[in-house]
Amino acid sequence: MTTAIAGVAPATEREVTIMSVWPTLGATAYGRWWGRRFENQIGITILGIPLTIGRLMALVSIPFILPLYFHMLIPKLPLVVFGIPNPACRRYRLTNKRVIVEQPFGGGEQQAVSLDRFDSVTLEVLPGQAWYPAGDLVFRNGQIETLRLSGVPHPEPFRQTCLKARQGFAGVQQARAMGFAG
Repeated sequence: MTTAIAGVAPATEREVTIMSVWPTLGATAYGRWWGRRFENQIGITILGIPLTIGRLMALVSIPFILPLYFHMLIPKLPLVVFGIPNPACRRYRLTNKRVIVEQPFGGGEQQAVSLDRFDSVTLEVLPGQAWYPAGDLVFRNGQIETLRLSGVPHPEPFRQTCLKARQGFAGVQQARAMGFAG
């Protein structure tokens, strides 16, 4: 073990992943369109099981949704290993220095924002995302939007983790500026 606390590394030493999430189908317009259909609560209850139009549509839509789902998982097109990077295949990664939108498996970074470049993270649930359950996380510095993560699954825990990482990063930066940390 090279650090005093397992899994904790100083920001000056190296960048360490805190948490990663993969976007849901609610990140795409097509997925949100289907999500709006699935939210339909009109129906009946038989033997305690609700049979709604939305649930029936979810069953019927499986052949239409699966290609989108697998398209979001395949890192390269036309083949999984060989081909050009697939921009639809991405993940969101929080590190001890920044929030990154990247293509997994060595595909590269698409966007990033440093932890000191935002002061708030708001949650926006677009129509059709509630069914997944997902939402967009919007990172803001004042009124300026610095980064948007679309279709984050169960977004509140990821939002809280981002805010706590930012608070820790800002605290260390402030202590360093005052001469308390090296």
